[in-house]
Amino acid sequence: MVSSEEEAAVLNCIDLSSPDIHSSVALLKQACLDSGFFYVINHGIDETFMDEVFSQSKRFFTLPMEEKMKVRRNEKHRGYTPLFDEFLDPANQIQGDYKEGYYIGVEVSEEDYDEQKPFYCPNIWPKEDIMPGWRKTMEKYHQEALEVARAVTRLIALALDLNIDFFDQPEMLGTPLATLRLLHYEGRTSEPDKGIFGAGAHSDFGLITLLATDDVCGLQICKDKDAKPQTWENVPPLKGAFIVNLGDMLERWSNCIFRSTLHRVVGNGQERYSIAYFVEPSHDCVVECLATCQSDKNPPKFPPIISKDYLLQRYKDTHADINSYK
Repeated sequence: MVSSEEEAAVLNCIDLSSPDIHSSVALLKQACLDSGFFYVINHGIDETFMDEVFSQSKRFFTLPMEEKMKVRRNEKHRGYTPLFDEFLDPANQIQGDYKEGYYIGVEVSEEDYDEQKPFYCPNIWPKEDIMPGWRKTMEKYHQEALEVARAVTRLIALALDLNIDFFDQPEMLGTPLATLRLLHYEGRTSEPDKGIFGAGAHSDFGLITLLATDDVCGLQICKDKDAKPQTWENVPPLKGAFIVNLGDMLERWSNCIFRSTLHRVVGNGQERYSIAYFVEPSHDCVVECLATCQSDKNPPKFPPIISKDYLLQRYKDTHADINSYK
């Protein structure tokens, strides 16, 4: 049984343009200890361009289903995902999430493609004559969002008493698994007590997530997943800002000092669009407890794990078999 509260979550706001880095790190650290969620403003991506990305996203989702299914998700998680493809909270959901999406990863050329790397492959793109300019817009956004993510992880590194460039190492964000995901929620009303959600309760898989949203509410967080009943707080949209949350890999790295928090999307009958940017370390990165986050009294809580192995299992657990499309 879950209960939904009407109260809005109070989240810290990190200004990436602030010259007072010590204040920014302190605000971020408090947020990471408290909820694992915070806003980022003045991040450097032009607001007009953000509006264009949302406009292009809507253009795609208004295509006929026949066209969208021509670029359906492949085994490497690139392309379109139809309604109910993702099942984020099977214990409490009676059906998959009522959202559709589109995965765009780091671009890999045919020459550099390695079949043994499960998350590296060329992207799937709609045909240019159907969606002119769409690919160019999404590739530009992908690159700019990655720079924002790197700026945020530098503050996180300082908050964890690491060198500022810790996450910039080649095996981490030097060659990241960064995935842009466009999302469209139909104008349905969620019924949590009946197991019907826009997106079921979950925590994200990787390092951090940057989320841009339209002005329609829907995102909720639960700071204490073990409470009975659970208390859910709304996260209001903030124009021009990213909502940033920590992922499970960072929780593992920090030995649970920093939090990867449960969140979900509850629809209110309005259509909703959002753009998620998931940032994970490179394919072969070993995620293990940081030296600054362990002691004799607080030994590592998790064994080391390779990034690709962890992500493969999480995707397998939450996505439909692509053969069900055929």
